Amino acid sequence: MRKQSPLFKILEKLDGNEMKNLVFSATKSNEGIRRYPEKKPGYRQQFALDADRILHSRAYIRYIDKTQVFHLVDNDHITHRVLHVQLVSRIARTIGRFLGLNEDLIEAIALGHDLGHPPFGHDGEKFLAELCREHGLSPFQHNIQSVRFLDKLERKGRGWNLTLQVLDGILCHDGEVHSRRLSPQPISDFNEFDRRLAAKEKDPELAVLPATPEGCVVRLADTIAYIGKDIEDAIILDLIRRDDIPKNCGEKLGRTNGTIVFNLVTDLISNSNLTDPEAIRIGFGEEVSDLLFELKQFNYERIYLAPETKRNIP
Repeated sequence: MRKQSPLFKILEKLDGNEMKNLVFSATKSNEGIRRYPEKKPGYRQQFALDADRILHSRAYIRYIDKTQVFHLVDNDHITHRVLHVQLVSRIARTIGRFLGLNEDLIEAIALGHDLGHPPFGHDGEKFLAELCREHGLSPFQHNIQSVRFLDKLERKGRGWNLTLQVLDGILCHDGEVHSRRLSPQPISDFNEFDRRLAAKEKDPELAVLPATPEGCVVRLADTIAYIGKDIEDAIILDLIRRDDIPKNCGEKLGRTNGTIVFNLVTDLISNSNLTDPEAIRIGFGEEVSDLLFELKQFNYERIYLAPETKRNIP
């Protein structure tokens, strides 16, 4: 029946197009690995199917009322979590398109990467982590909770049976850690993934790198998506002024979110290498990486740790 259906013929054509159009190091859709065999063959490509499943998950619905940095603010123009993940997805897919990577895989990772975030962002995460420690549990980590929702808890405990590549990208997305460049650390099966997950759960400080170049792109796009947007939100709320942006960062990266995103994306695309199988790397040039680190420090000092930002946290 599969061979007779025109839909499956289209699927074969789409998979063939990837072989022709994506770079050799890109993750092809027919390479998707699932924990359990699917009961029925489908005509959607593997990672596109995962993106659809994430969009239809209950955890994704709960994005809508979760805040990003500023909580319980009476202003409709302040970023919420659902907008952030959409920005990450859009930015990461733009990067992926220019690098010849799999945009469906990028989208699925981006849409799912913050599903496990509690209310009140990283402050809520720290509160839950402390509660877990008090009760003898491993500290709460939102990336692990994202995987847990999708792999174990949703659909009455059956999970969504997402691909290894998507779950790994979600686990390893840590945009808080500053990285100039990333190189994938491939894994081949769910046994390796489960060991990686268990090690990270035991040691939150453990550095884990994505298994795919697409996962690396999402991890860096996460930072690109929030760094300038949080500045814009802080300006709207009179927490900072645009002139407060460090002079060197403002001159070379930009003073508006749009300019900052454009310059970071352009630099990342220009400085990434996916053609040398021995040296795959995705990241920024040295100068831009240093400027981004300086801008992150500014955001932490003037925005994330500011008493005004913490005011509405219970």
